[in-house]
Amino acid sequence: MDHTFIKHIYDTHLECTQCPSSKAIESFFVDLLGVFFPNFASSPVESLAELENRVNILKKEMEGILYKNLLDENKSSQETIEHFFEVLPDVYYKLQKDVEAMFEGDPAAHSKEEIIRAYPGFYAIAAYRIAHELALLGVNTVPRLITEHAHSKTGIDIHPNARIGEHFFIDHGTGIVIGETTIIGDHVKIYQGVTLGALSVDKADAKTKRHPTIEDDVIIYSGATILGGNTIIGRGSVVGGNVWLTRSVPAGSKIYYKVQMQNSK
Repeated sequence: MDHTFIKHIYDTHLECTQCPSSKAIESFFVDLLGVFFPNFASSPVESLAELENRVNILKKEMEGILYKNLLDENKSSQETIEHFFEVLPDVYYKLQKDVEAMFEGDPAAHSKEEIIRAYPGFYAIAAYRIAHELALLGVNTVPRLITEHAHSKTGIDIHPNARIGEHFFIDHGTGIVIGETTIIGDHVKIYQGVTLGALSVDKADAKTKRHPTIEDDVIIYSGATILGGNTIIGRGSVVGGNVWLTRSVPAGSKIYYKVQMQNSK
């Protein structure tokens, strides 16, 4: 590498003297889970005062990862932090409802503690719900890094800007993709390998709704692909495994892929 190239790289480093590391952002997410759920805490909480102190430490951590380029104009980091911590109780109760959905919907679940500690679907949903609130507050980059951290651990890719209702259940989960403009209602259950994607990847469509809408009480089985911003899966529908859908279906539909088996003997 010659001096000119090294100087160019050095200039890019100077532009990001306060860039938070991916590890710092991941640590913030994990520490927040540790406040929400004892199962993720690095050590037991011995008193109410200690828990309150951990919350204050979280605020300091968040202050450390919010430098000016990560916030929309006219928003201070302190204002953003206060608003974020105000909505955290709502995030917590939504996650409790997600755990309830998983416990009620999975015969293999022996306890809610098992779901919180061991289910990749829960981890990915927790990352999404926290990242989504940050995205709503206009925080850039950090929400995506949180969901990508969960993606790397679970194989579940949920864009932080997707809109997902309550009692959401991801079973198994590996290979699930939920795109940026996806809308999902309440009491929806999704199995591994499901793609809720876009028909077009044209950059000109960046500000349009490109991903499907899944209404309440829908079940989508493994390997199904549902594409398009105008595609609506009606309430109470069941989408079978390996189905490919680019059109809307009415409420109460049962869509399945028909395979014709032949015996060559």
